[in-house]
Amino acid sequence: MAEEGEQVLLEKARETLGLDLSDATLVYTGVGAINIIRSLQNLDREAELYNIGYAGSANFDLGTWVEVTEVRLNHPNVTYPEPELKLSVLSRQTSAIRAVCYSNCDFVLASDYRDCVFDMELAYIAALGFKHLHSFKYVSDNLSLHKYHELTNGVE
Repeated sequence: MAEEGEQVLLEKARETLGLDLSDATLVYTGVGAINIIRSLQNLDREAELYNIGYAGSANFDLGTWVEVTEVRLNHPNVTYPEPELKLSVLSRQTSAIRAVCYSNCDFVLASDYRDCVFDMELAYIAALGFKHLHSFKYVSDNLSLHKYHELTNGVE
């Protein structure tokens, strides 16, 4: 999890998705690539890792859970191919829809991409080479920083 305020998502993930993470070690990484690298660089690459956090979407409803199948960088002005990193998905079905996540260094306020989510950490976690990386994102906003702040400050 990026920030301590996201801990509420653990309970939502347990209730809505049936994830049992009671034996998991919780790591708060902070937001962005440098914080990810500093927080996770020494972890065993064979460890089972669950990334649970907020994400924006251009068209998924607020409160939708997404199980991320693949992560890509979100650089709309880049014309060369960028990495597409596959993630582990649970073999059992949850109520989460499966979709791609685009990571960016900044909050995404507009995009033509649909049926995906946007965050600021997952591509950097995946780039570290973890073999068993799962990610569940909770749609907190429809590319609105105002909506994100409303949700994450307890106003739902």
